[in-house]
Amino acid sequence: MIRWVVHLTITLVLSFITAAPYTQAQSLESGLQTAIESLSADRMLADIRTLSGPSFHGRQTGTNDDLKSAQWVAQEFLSAGLRLPRIRNSSLIIPFPTGKDGVTSGAMATLVPTATLAPHPTVGIGTASGLITKQAGLDYLPIFDSPSADIQGRIVFVGYGIVDSDRGIDDYAGVEVNNCVVLFLRGKPEHYPRHVSHADKVRLAKERGAVGYLTATGPILHPYEIRRGVTGDPSAFYGQLPPDMAIPGAWISTALAQDILTDSKREVPDRLRALQEQLNQSPTSQVVITDQFASLQWKTTEKEGLLVNVIGMIPGTGTDTVIIGAHRDHFGRPGGILFPGADDNASGTAVIMEVARTLAKINRRPSRTILFVSFSGEERDLLGSRLYVSRPIAPLNATKAMINIDHAGVGNGRLTVGVTGLDKDVLLEAGKTAGVDDKLDLYGFFPGGDHVPFKEASVPTVTVVSGGVHPHFHQPTDTIETIDPNILQTVARYVLTVAWQQAYQP
Repeated sequence: MIRWVVHLTITLVLSFITAAPYTQAQSLESGLQTAIESLSADRMLADIRTLSGPSFHGRQTGTNDDLKSAQWVAQEFLSAGLRLPRIRNSSLIIPFPTGKDGVTSGAMATLVPTATLAPHPTVGIGTASGLITKQAGLDYLPIFDSPSADIQGRIVFVGYGIVDSDRGIDDYAGVEVNNCVVLFLRGKPEHYPRHVSHADKVRLAKERGAVGYLTATGPILHPYEIRRGVTGDPSAFYGQLPPDMAIPGAWISTALAQDILTDSKREVPDRLRALQEQLNQSPTSQVVITDQFASLQWKTTEKEGLLVNVIGMIPGTGTDTVIIGAHRDHFGRPGGILFPGADDNASGTAVIMEVARTLAKINRRPSRTILFVSFSGEERDLLGSRLYVSRPIAPLNATKAMINIDHAGVGNGRLTVGVTGLDKDVLLEAGKTAGVDDKLDLYGFFPGGDHVPFKEASVPTVTVVSGGVHPHFHQPTDTIETIDPNILQTVARYVLTVAWQQAYQP
C-alpha cells in the first residue's frame, strides 16, 4: 500500500514537470494572441489625426511645435503604463519633469540649428525682358534650410552637377557659371558607381561661382524610383549644408525644367529627356546655356532649438534590450505651406504608441527590456537616432534588435520589411503568427531611416514600411484623409509580433 502511494506521487510529479514547459509556451502564445486582438485602428487613427492636425503645425525639428508633440507623446506613454527612464541631458534645461540632479524623465535632448522659411517665397522664371512668378508647391519649393535669397541670374543646365576627374566626368566642362543659377538633375547617371549627395552638388556649384541653383527630377526614372512612386513634382527637402557652404536653391517640377530647356524655336521637343538619355549613356558634358533667367527671393531665419527624443520603457527581467522606434518630426510650415506628415510619420508614431499600450497591459514582464523611442530629426539627416546611438541609455552591445516603423498608413496593403543581422526565416515566422505572412516582402538593408545609425553600430534591425506607392510623400497633401486603417492594423499586428518574438520569447 505504501509502495503504491509513493509510485503514484512520483508519477504525478513527473507529469507536472513534463507538462510545465508546454503550459508556459501555451500561456505565452495565448498572451500574444490576446495582445494582437486588442490592437485598435481607431485609436491609431485618432493619434494620427492629433499629430498631423493644427495643434503641432507639422512638427518641424527644433521648434516649439515639435517640443509640444514630444510632451504629448510622453503623456501618452505614461497613460499607457510605460515608465519614463531618467536621462542625463548635460546642462540643458528642458520642459520635461527634471530632478534636482539635472536628470530628466523620458526625454533625450540636444540643441540643433533650426531654419524657418518666412511666408511668401517667390521664384520667377523668364527671359531678360520679363520674369513670370511661379506657383509655390506646384512649380517649386525652396530648399527649406536654404539661406535667405535675393538673387537673379541666367540659368545654366549642368547635367547631374557632378565633377569626378578620376572617371572623366565634368558636368561643368567648357562653361563659366559665375553669377549664374545652375540647374542640375537629382540623382546620378546610370553608369556612375559612386554615391553623390545633394550637398556635394551644391558645394560644387558654389565653388564655381553660382549664386543659386535649381534642381529637378529627370523624366527618365530608375526602376527603384518607379517602385517608390517618384513623380515630377517638387518635394519637401533639407539641403543639409552649413550656412557658410550653402547658396539659395529650389526644387522645381520636371515640367518647369522642361520648359526652361525648350528653346524658343521649339526645334528640340522634349529636350530634357534627350539630354538625360545622353548623360545616362556617356560621361560627356551636356551643358546648356539657356536664354532663361531665374530670380529667387525669400527670408530664412536661423536659431537654435531643442531636438527631443521621447523614451518609454517596459522593464524586462534580463539585461538585454529591444528598441521599437519611429520618427515624429516632419517639415512644419515652411513658406506658409503646411506639411501635415500624416503618413510620414505620424502613422509610425501611432503604431508604436498602440503597441506600447497593448504590451503594457500584459501581466507578464518581458525577458528583455523594451524601449519605445519617438525620434525627432529624422528629416534632418537622422539627427535624433544618431543622438541616441551616441548616448544610448542601454548598451548597444546588449541591444538585440531595433525595430523601426516609417510610413505605415498608405500603399497597396503589403508590408516592405528590411532586415539586417537577423534570420529572415524568423521574421517570416512572425508574419505567420500575426496572420500577415501573405502580405510580407522581405529584403536586406534599406538605406535611409532611423534604423541606419543602429545598423552602423552593429545592432540588428528590422524596418517596416507599408508597401506600394506613397503618392503624398513629402507633400502638403499628406493628410489624415489619405490613411488606410487596414494598413495600419496590418503594420501594428506585425510589429507587435516581432517585438513579442524578440522581447518575450526565450
